[in-house]
Amino acid sequence: MTLQGNAVCLGADIDTDVIIAGRYLRTKDRRIWADHVFEDLDPALAARMKGAVIIAGPNFGCGSSREQAPVALKEAGVVGVIAPSFARIFFRNAINVGLPLMECAEVRCRDAAPVSFSPEGGWVEVGGVRHTATPLSARMLDILRHGGLVEYWRRQQ
Repeated sequence: MTLQGNAVCLGADIDTDVIIAGRYLRTKDRRIWADHVFEDLDPALAARMKGAVIIAGPNFGCGSSREQAPVALKEAGVVGVIAPSFARIFFRNAINVGLPLMECAEVRCRDAAPVSFSPEGGWVEVGGVRHTATPLSARMLDILRHGGLVEYWRRQQ
């Protein structure tokens, strides 16, 4: 499994309230969440999410445990998220909704640079420079291949 996109660089400690503000959670319309992703950080970011690989600082997805945050990213067209570390609940929520994540401490972000990464192979490449990353477990990879946990369990029966 190798994924590709263009880098969108973000800082450290991006919390779930910044990913999708609470005022948009009154609806279950995922398109609204996608349209307003990162609005309080930078209103122009939502338009850059389609085909994006977010490269962020440590502790991405901290804050509340809202599942809507990784859903909003996936719905907006984010290919995956690379960071040195993730809040554990966000990490599992993202895998469970089918959004690939990779932990990589060494990667340096260059906005709009081409990014390739392999959750299975344990590497991230930004602008032609390859870095070692933590590969995902076999079960997490299987969940991602099925598009998320719900579809994974449907196919197990």
